[in-house]
Amino acid sequence: MNVKDATFYQLAGDTAPPARAFWMRADDGVRLRLALWAGQDARGTVLLFPGRTEYAEKYAPFARRLNAAGYAVLTIDWRGQGLSDRLQPDPRLGHIGDFADYQRDVVEMVVAAEALGLPRPWHLLGHSMGGCIGLAALDTGLPVATAAFSAPMWGINLNRVPHRAAVLMAAIAMRIGHGGQPAPGSGGRGTYFLDEAFSTNLLTCDVDEWTRLLREAAAWPDLTIGGASYAWLGAGLAECARLAALPSPGLPMMVSLGSAETVVSAAAIRDRAARWPGARLIEVEGLRHEIMMCLPERRQLFLDALLDLFDA
Repeated sequence: MNVKDATFYQLAGDTAPPARAFWMRADDGVRLRLALWAGQDARGTVLLFPGRTEYAEKYAPFARRLNAAGYAVLTIDWRGQGLSDRLQPDPRLGHIGDFADYQRDVVEMVVAAEALGLPRPWHLLGHSMGGCIGLAALDTGLPVATAAFSAPMWGINLNRVPHRAAVLMAAIAMRIGHGGQPAPGSGGRGTYFLDEAFSTNLLTCDVDEWTRLLREAAAWPDLTIGGASYAWLGAGLAECARLAALPSPGLPMMVSLGSAETVVSAAAIRDRAARWPGARLIEVEGLRHEIMMCLPERRQLFLDALLDLFDA
């Protein structure tokens, strides 16, 4: 595979070997950044599907833990975020025209994994929006042996806004040419870790992880995005509804859900887990949205469950 190396950032004082980052180009011309933590003598590969607003560097500590357990890790900056091409003139908003476009990015991940000869079996690990993209990819034959999810976006927590009202609001905005504008309540054009206080954040209760992510947001503003556009909201709601009607794939699965989850729909996660034969649902008291960036004991609980799934 003839690829061009891409930038991969590390905070001052981080002496661990960096991931190898490189560019790929999707079939519609969008340039994507992928990152690989190859590890040593890996006995399998984790295809890590990150969430909305995220970027490869955010997962470096967890990827190294997977390396230490014997797994290579390949991840991606989805189109519209990280260092991948942004999709509209306003680079601060998370934006997509159709969630099916993310599957073009998945194709490039699979192409890269094949060309690099990454060790099999392959395993899916999807967080939040990455869990939505991952479930769609499984439905079209993603070649993995198992699937694991962290707070997957199989439904969006709209707080007190009725689902029909949100769908209608997004449709009207797109109809009048405002699809690229920020949807109310999604965060606007700011940066969550710079704008939110630790005490009220929805993501993690680990002050060390919060501090790391705040430092990254301050050091690497070109990696960050803010809220979601009306178009992203409309497309996301439509994709969650489409996926809810699909049968569950026939492969081993585990999924984590926190009792303090407020970003995605807990009901949708429980419903899918109940309809997935043999699925393991791990419900964690006090957990917010991000178990891989949470308190060490919760992080280890998730890692142990992952390794049980993968090793089996």
